[in-house]
Amino acid sequence: MLENTKRAVERYTANIARLNGVTDASKKFSVVPSVQQKVEKRIQESAALLKRINVQGVTAQEGEKLGLLVGAPIASTTDTKVKDRETVDLTDLDPNRYFCSQTNFDTHLRYPKLDAWATTPNFQTMVRDANAQQQALDRIRIGFNGINRVNTSDRSKNPYLEDVNKGWLQKYREQAPSRVVADGKAKGKIVIGGAGADYANIDALVYEAINSLIEPWYADDTGLMVLCGRDTMLDKYFPIVNRDNPPTESLAASLVISQKRMGNVSAMQVPFMPRGKMLVTMLSNLSIYWEIGGRRRAIIDNPKRDQLEFYESSNEAYVIEDFGAGCLLENIVFAGAPGADDPATPGAGQ
Repeated sequence: MLENTKRAVERYTANIARLNGVTDASKKFSVVPSVQQKVEKRIQESAALLKRINVQGVTAQEGEKLGLLVGAPIASTTDTKVKDRETVDLTDLDPNRYFCSQTNFDTHLRYPKLDAWATTPNFQTMVRDANAQQQALDRIRIGFNGINRVNTSDRSKNPYLEDVNKGWLQKYREQAPSRVVADGKAKGKIVIGGAGADYANIDALVYEAINSLIEPWYADDTGLMVLCGRDTMLDKYFPIVNRDNPPTESLAASLVISQKRMGNVSAMQVPFMPRGKMLVTMLSNLSIYWEIGGRRRAIIDNPKRDQLEFYESSNEAYVIEDFGAGCLLENIVFAGAPGADDPATPGAGQ
């Protein structure tokens, strides 16, 4: 590490220590709530999807869901000559609780990269933002791919962080299995198109799911949408563009593609969604809770490895606010599409 780099790193670590009221940032410390709030905002702003869902701080590591999505209808009439008027809980009454479990975001920067960055006036910003952006992407990976949490995760075996925490799709599988469809005529496969298919097209599958699996007061919500991966979007729209159309039909095809709809609701391509899976819900129904006061940090210079190491952890939970406001469709196979024999490939739809 060059002398100029050492001074830049010293200024950076001293600033981190000062903001958090500690004397030495190399000793593990708790990030103060005011700084933690800024960190969380920076992470949320680093990914477009996180800006549109709930990323909410909670005071307790474990507790009842916040109920950020308004539930069933509340309007009523009462003959007060006969009985008292009765209030109802405006928020979701789902008994499922949340638990914020520790997630580590440990990274390092090699000395040569630090030497290069130290020559720029925004050195501290570059170090800060690189970490925030990756944490944002990892949260999305876990949200769509997380299956369980093991004591020691393995990124080589689970590159989409399947073993770091339970994500939104897994919450549906475990806590609302009646709102999950994973089988068609054959077990483990929902076939779209072709002879003997379960559905002639993807729109029919989504339309039926909305009308049979989602509570009626949510089914007509204009915020309802299909969250899917790149592969599903490609399988739906590629046949439309893969034609030698006359100009008028090409214009119509372009309009259809630009609208991106499935089953008469908006469709949104999201990163890291596993192949053959679709989550139908409102973005406001998806939450990430982080425990206030639960973020820990330590920044250590490790000359034995020629790197500056950043140890950081946060207690987090992935939450479905109201299971009645959505459904999960799995093992979707488009007849003749690549990968049709393996519809459940993790992360394939990124």
